[in-house]
Amino acid sequence: MKLTWLVVADNSKARIFTVDSRMGPIEEIESIVHGEARLHERAMTSDLPGRGNSKGGAGHAYQDEVSPKDQENINFAKQIANELDAARKDGKFKQVMLVAAPGFLGNLRNQLSAQTQKLTCFELAKNISHLNAKEIREHLPERLPSL
Repeated sequence: MKLTWLVVADNSKARIFTVDSRMGPIEEIESIVHGEARLHERAMTSDLPGRGNSKGGAGHAYQDEVSPKDQENINFAKQIANELDAARKDGKFKQVMLVAAPGFLGNLRNQLSAQTQKLTCFELAKNISHLNAKEIREHLPERLPSL
């Protein structure tokens, strides 16, 4: 059983790798695609914002606190966090490394359970999810955190 996982993600895909040794290669074990992230924001909303009725003044459009696009990114981060939490509970890893696009890394970190956060041994805010495994490995420290 491989005890260290590496998650490389952006807002449209996440790839999970295993790490066998501190200086060795990484091996991809799973890929998760989030097609909704590629939609334009206009396609995510079915209608224009509603108008409020206020006495004596013009109506104002209601504004969501989070844009539909940002909400999709949060939803995807939550999906990844849930998968990591389930894998942690099943004993599939003992520590996890996170590499994600800068904005997405914050969303992912916010969605992780406290127990999974404690197992995070490395973070890198960089969008390298499109690279192959060898190229991704080159962006990581020569010696990975102890296994």
